[in-house]
Amino acid sequence: MRIAVTGSIATDHLMVFPGRFTEQLIKDQLERVSLSFLADRLEVHRGGVAANITFGLGLLGCDPLLVGAAGTDFAEYGAWLRAAGVDTSAVRVSDTLHTARFVCTTDADQNQIATFYAGAMAEAADIDLADTARRTGLALVLVGADDPAAMLRHTATAHRLGIPVAADPSQQLARLDREQARRLVEGATWLFTNAYEAALLKERTGWSEEDLLERTGTWITTLGADGVTLARSGTPRRHIPAVPAEKIADPTGAGDAFRAGFLAGLAWQWPHEQAARLGCALATTVLESVGTQEYEVLAADLTARIARTYGDDAARAAEPRLAGVS
Repeated sequence: MRIAVTGSIATDHLMVFPGRFTEQLIKDQLERVSLSFLADRLEVHRGGVAANITFGLGLLGCDPLLVGAAGTDFAEYGAWLRAAGVDTSAVRVSDTLHTARFVCTTDADQNQIATFYAGAMAEAADIDLADTARRTGLALVLVGADDPAAMLRHTATAHRLGIPVAADPSQQLARLDREQARRLVEGATWLFTNAYEAALLKERTGWSEEDLLERTGTWITTLGADGVTLARSGTPRRHIPAVPAEKIADPTGAGDAFRAGFLAGLAWQWPHEQAARLGCALATTVLESVGTQEYEVLAADLTARIARTYGDDAARAAEPRLAGVS
């Protein structure tokens, strides 16, 4: 099952603020905010939602196809991704612009304030997904956060070609108008959000949860330490607990890792709950490292995490596939 992941390719600048953002906010001054947070740590890492997801899929041996736009500085990053098992042949490399930048500050409560500079991502709409599909053959396209025009074009192309779509608008929801948000999610086989994005998606589309479920397949909502829910119209909601972390080094990229694990489960034709368990195990692996692509995938580690959280039967069900990982 060949999976293409469209979306951002970026460099992450991750900082840590030892205090709490909420303690710096004055309730009656929120319309005129002027704040500066003194960070005590800076880490620079490779990132971008599409690159992060394909990195995880590559480590799991799924031969993912990365579809996105990068800058003139992409050569080293591209080599890194290829070494992890990612096909970068569909990446558009700009002649003039730099790869996108993600600047994120995390406080003591794991709250985050982030800024994203698009850079070469602005050229993502020039990528022809139809040509890519003809060359490589695709069984699923995840449409992740990207230039909005590219997200709309890729979604429409996949639907026209009859390729199942996983809609994952995430950070770009804030930039979408009602019509754009509806076009991105309607008809999706899979819909990914976190809890905040779920509420924002309802506000942006003007659709209730029931309306969205009638227009999509399965809606997967990540809830951080509370795990994940799987919702589908006409069926009971299912809850998958999170895999506990021994320590939280950095929450950035955990959601992308969950998607990688879940999509790998789909590629292996696992039941949805089983795929979500792998996603949760991989997300916790990322939580325990700083940076979105600074972790290793070890079969024994993932199996042990699944066993501790979901039981020995769940681990035995996952073990045959994971045995070939790493």
